[in-house]
Amino acid sequence: MTTMTDQTNSKVPENQPTLKQGDTGEVVKELQRLLRNYYCYSGPIDGILDSETVGGVILFQHRVFIPEDGIVDYKTWQALYEGRAIDLPMLKYGSQGELVKALQQRLQNTGYYTGLIDGDFSLVTEAGVKSFQLRNNLKVDGIVGDSTWAILSNTPIFDS
Repeated sequence: MTTMTDQTNSKVPENQPTLKQGDTGEVVKELQRLLRNYYCYSGPIDGILDSETVGGVILFQHRVFIPEDGIVDYKTWQALYEGRAIDLPMLKYGSQGELVKALQQRLQNTGYYTGLIDGDFSLVTEAGVKSFQLRNNLKVDGIVGDSTWAILSNTPIFDS
């Protein structure tokens, strides 16, 4: 399922560069401050994209369901400025794939799912989503749309 990024309504400042390990400067300080706001980075705000900062980027990417590559591209910037998962497809009963696995893992880590992490959005996955929605005052429909993704991406992760 493909989603389009609407850059016209984005909170991302224009011309934010793609950042990777080894980059330096004021824009890296901005990245470090944003990561600190989400409790993904506790190092110094020194403008050096070192391994500790990359680790924070990867943790944040994991949190918002972005591929965990440590590279700060437009989508990662957008999620940092929005404070949530961005442009994820709707998942519901019958959906399949890696994103369903990520959903199942997050639900399991937060205590809402006890089934297999198999990438199959089954009735058990749907029940976990409904429990999560109920507990978080969301519409309880078992469908993972924008509101559910937003809350999931801001739910503390207790990975084992």
